[in-house]
Amino acid sequence: MGSLADKIEKYLTTEEVARRYRTVPGTIRYWRHIGYIPGGVKRGRRVLYDPDALDRWDAEQQAGGAAA
Repeated sequence: MGSLADKIEKYLTTEEVARRYRTVPGTIRYWRHIGYIPGGVKRGRRVLYDPDALDRWDAEQQAGGAAA
């Protein structure tokens, strides 16, 4: 079981998620607001995103696109 620092370090900031999807942080905030992207966890002023949840969301998006 990892330390608290290790657990926190795995989460991505809004800026890191924006780089992952090659967009701007404002788009990520909007996507979160409308429920398009898996919601992050608010810690103080920051919103942190679980990369595992984003990976699952990506897989769902690809599966949905293949079915269309």
